[in-house]
Amino acid sequence: MTIGFTSRATVSTCVLCAAGLLVTAPAAAIAGVDPGPRATAGSLLHRPGTHVRPRPGAPEVPDPSALSWLVADARTGDVLAAHDAHRRLPPASTLKTLFALTVLPILPAGIRHRVSEEELAGIGPGSSLVGVAENRTYRVSDLWNGVFLSSGNDAVRVLAALSGGWRATAERMQTKARALGARDTRVKSPDGYDAPGQVSSAYDLAVFGRAGLRNDEFARYCARHEALFPAREGGSYGIVNTNRLLTGADGVEPYEGLIGIKNGYTSNAGNTLVAAARRDGHTLVVTVMNPQSGGGHAVYEEARTLLDWGFEATGHVTPVGSLDALRPGPLGGPEAEPATAPVARSHDAPARPVTWTIAAAALLGAASVSLYLRLRWGPVPTN
Repeated sequence: MTIGFTSRATVSTCVLCAAGLLVTAPAAAIAGVDPGPRATAGSLLHRPGTHVRPRPGAPEVPDPSALSWLVADARTGDVLAAHDAHRRLPPASTLKTLFALTVLPILPAGIRHRVSEEELAGIGPGSSLVGVAENRTYRVSDLWNGVFLSSGNDAVRVLAALSGGWRATAERMQTKARALGARDTRVKSPDGYDAPGQVSSAYDLAVFGRAGLRNDEFARYCARHEALFPAREGGSYGIVNTNRLLTGADGVEPYEGLIGIKNGYTSNAGNTLVAAARRDGHTLVVTVMNPQSGGGHAVYEEARTLLDWGFEATGHVTPVGSLDALRPGPLGGPEAEPATAPVARSHDAPARPVTWTIAAAALLGAASVSLYLRLRWGPVPTN
């Protein structure tokens, strides 16, 4: 039974070639499976209202003030409960999850890059910044700390420039979203800054968060509490993750077992959050979009309530949908790995099989990237 509540209404041409070969290939060819969406209970999530299927012993589902929210099992993709899951809303900086999923695989973390003034042009007024300075050299890993911890739109601008440019990055993000089965997302500004027509949904953001947990680099960055960032005149200064549910800053109690992901805010989107936590062998991912009451910290408290409910409800509810429902086929690459806590491993698990044509193209592109980087920058330093 479904309960419905509706009371609230460049680095180089080589890099681009390597990325392009994989991005422009049809998703079905990459996956090696049928191209059509799977028949699941996911269609229920397109209906308005709150959806949950309690079984005996299930706790009462919360009633957050957020315009849209979702609770899912990160391992299985089962959606335990949701409210207006496919409602298209501005995502703010939670869209940086998709940016990271798209760009992380093509930029080695140890590359050093001297930032030009042109790369910092076009940053929107009022943007969150980490303090990237022109004519200063940064490692790519520094810039990712700026993205995940400080939500720095300046860091996003430089990383986008290194991976082909602003528009090309937005296009690749859109392709990545489709490959993950995130059909509500429209990418206009890769940093999540408000732009006409830019939207996502609680469902799509949960898809991105879940995929991020399966990528070792993403998982390490999003779980990081603090880091040192290079200062303009030399030396460095400390930066702290703005996800208060992770750090416990500003009077928000940190959530036990939280393993990160990403928060966001703009005047148009309100407060948004994708959060994941692990307890007793279970990992949950929660999305909260634009709480309508409770002040600026409500997004964290509503996420807390949903996580508490999700852990208590695990095993006592029938899924109302799946985060895999709209995906064309099995994932390949880092996102194919089982969700886990963000710990380092000595090597990545092998990806799902791909067609020989795509595999050969990927190997050729990777070899080209490696050769180019060695010729231009010399050996890549380690972190």
